[in-house]
Amino acid sequence: MATETDPSDPADPAALAARAAARAALLAAPGPVGRPRRQALARLTDDWLAGLLAAAGAGPSGVALVAVGGYGRGELSPRSDLDVLLLHDGPLARELPERIWYPVWDAGVRLDHSVRTVAGARSVAAADLKAQLGLLNARHLAGDPALTAELRAGVLTDWRASAPARLPELRELGRARAEQQGELSFLLEPDLKEARGGLRDVVALDAIAATWLADAPRDGLDAAARWLADVRDALHLVTGRATDRLALQEQDQVAERLGVLDADALLRRVYEAARTIAYAGDVTWRAVDRVLAARGGRGRRVRRAGIPFAGAGRGGAVARGAVERRPLAEGVVEQDGEAVLAQGARPAADPVLPLRAAAAAAQNGLTVSHATVRRLAAECRPLPVPWPDEAREQLVTLLGAGEAAVPVWEALEAEGLVRRLLPDWERVRCRPQRNAVHRWTVDRHLVETAVRAAGMTRRVARPDLLLVAALLHDIGKGWPGDHSRAGEVIVRDLAARMGFGPEDTGTLAVLVRHHLALVDTATRRDPDDPATVEAITGVVTTLPELELLHALTEADALATGPAAWSGWRASLVDGLVARVAARLVGAGTRQLEAAPTAEQERLAVEAARIGGPALSLRARSEGDPGTEPMGVELNLAIPDRPGLLGTAAGVLALHRLAVRSAGLRELDPVGSGPVLLLSWRVAAEYGELPEAARLRADLRRALDGSLDVARRLAERDAAAPRRRGIPTPPPLVAVAPATASATATVLEVRAHDAPGLLHRIGRALDGAGVRVRTAHVSTLGAEAVDSFYLTDAAGRPLTAGRAGEVAAAVRAVLG
Repeated sequence: MATETDPSDPADPAALAARAAARAALLAAPGPVGRPRRQALARLTDDWLAGLLAAAGAGPSGVALVAVGGYGRGELSPRSDLDVLLLHDGPLARELPERIWYPVWDAGVRLDHSVRTVAGARSVAAADLKAQLGLLNARHLAGDPALTAELRAGVLTDWRASAPARLPELRELGRARAEQQGELSFLLEPDLKEARGGLRDVVALDAIAATWLADAPRDGLDAAARWLADVRDALHLVTGRATDRLALQEQDQVAERLGVLDADALLRRVYEAARTIAYAGDVTWRAVDRVLAARGGRGRRVRRAGIPFAGAGRGGAVARGAVERRPLAEGVVEQDGEAVLAQGARPAADPVLPLRAAAAAAQNGLTVSHATVRRLAAECRPLPVPWPDEAREQLVTLLGAGEAAVPVWEALEAEGLVRRLLPDWERVRCRPQRNAVHRWTVDRHLVETAVRAAGMTRRVARPDLLLVAALLHDIGKGWPGDHSRAGEVIVRDLAARMGFGPEDTGTLAVLVRHHLALVDTATRRDPDDPATVEAITGVVTTLPELELLHALTEADALATGPAAWSGWRASLVDGLVARVAARLVGAGTRQLEAAPTAEQERLAVEAARIGGPALSLRARSEGDPGTEPMGVELNLAIPDRPGLLGTAAGVLALHRLAVRSAGLRELDPVGSGPVLLLSWRVAAEYGELPEAARLRADLRRALDGSLDVARRLAERDAAAPRRRGIPTPPPLVAVAPATASATATVLEVRAHDAPGLLHRIGRALDGAGVRVRTAHVSTLGAEAVDSFYLTDAAGRPLTAGRAGEVAAAVRAVLG
């Protein structure tokens, strides 16, 4: 005899079949999709579970059915499991839970269930962070609403009270997931939920917001989370499984279901969403750190360059909780471990400020605060074209910071500042590379190549060109055809936009066009065939260009991934470079010196006549007329005397003037003896130029010995607050081959720039008893590239042994 059924019973087979049909119809319908469909699925499930609770015989009080976890947020993906808590306040009939759970299992739905009292649920949450996170989303389904309200209130109270202890644990969970699953933004087969920047991180951000200690930047965050959830929905429907990993074989079908052009377009949108979430996480966790540090009683003090701020008491003490602000650059200060704008900064009148802030932050191992980046994006005007010199130098300084540049670059990119600086960046941004050798998207690979190149700046005479070429070498991958050829066209335009001259633009174009030439030739051609060397000499024509191409080749390969560079490949490339260098010996090594200007000759005549220093100062302005001066041109002529270079450089450092370039030469304008002419281009460290009269007076005092420059600099350094540094390549001090000059010994110094660097070098040369006949000093970004032409007292080149001693003395002062 057939068994009678009751379709009104939600556990009845007919009712289960009707529910399944309704669910299938909802999933098959063309709309709603995305969040509306997830909410509709949740409502359908809510009604079913509420009916199961009623059919199980639960009374109107003492029992409640509560959705937790992802289901508690009121959304369900097509294959999501159900997280449900049966809450009660007293004895519970044993069969009641079974009457709810068994129909769910019979329907083939995965179920994560528990039965607890309010006190029991809170106790479990106190011991298990994941359980506590799930309960933060507790949502009433059916039964006694007062029980659910009591649970929610208690869990939130516990969470806020335990936040200082629990948030570090939450962070460690996120770090462990990121280490195991990687960064969603760069994976070809990402886990949409567990990878860094995935849906699990959105849950963590909501949990932080629930503490009331900090909140994430919300612009774009909800849209990013919705898109990842939409992709996950499509993935469930395509595979028919509850999977979160977007495998390669499913990407085209997922893209088609979402109405996206193709799998690459799908991944780009996934990556963009993940970056939004990951950046929001970085900003939020920094805010959490600040709050927890303040709650831990670590007071902050306010000092500027070692001087107590106004309002400090005797001895410089200040009230606890005051904000510490330390100057980093003009318009930029450090506060709470981040670079922020100084109170007097004027973003609307200072288009270089975003790059200056970014460079200062990276060089000090900091990032730029979220509020600062947003303000810069909102208020700063676009840079003029071509860029001012300072903008180009600040970009190079940022890139030269290596690993420390990455979070700063990410902050700029999050607010669209990178695309404003480099319009062609949009084509490579978040672009996937479907090659197992590549670890990164195109844009991140470019940044990583610059990071690698920052460790190779001592190997080249033009570190600025190396870093810019590293950043732009694959910029053509956003265009059809050969990316190297397209990149050459793009980089010529970008280099001119950045203000590089024709010669430097040509060098950058060669590097981008032929960045694969060395490795391709070395691994595919016979190294002993003369045509192999000629293939490279047809591309690069000077030793400096070869050095740049060699360093770029290695940086590119190292940034690609472990499989792209090996000891075998390195040895082949090194061998080819050695052969090409032997062919190019002497090419491009001579520096042509411009004839002295009329102003310089006038100063030399005056110095010879008065037997003392003669100088001129001229402020340099860049950009729009009426803008503030960006630096000073200083010409100093003085009858030859020992120690002049180090003394003059020390006075400039004392006045916080950073040397961007300098030249030293001998003139004999009236035939009465040599006069040294120093030509400087300097920039004010904090934007305030010294008064010309004071600078002139201090130069004269330093030369006559009444101003002890070295002692004053040491005292200032001792009083300045200590900042953490960033790793930089060790300084290189080398004696050039004798062929570099027939009349002098050339000492080459390459080092990370620092206040007083040229002063220390000059003092070391003076202490070694050598004459500096000529000098060529350049600061390219944050790297100093200097050449000193040295002779003995009789005007002859140094012996090999003596040159080695001088190099050792300079090396010692550079540490």
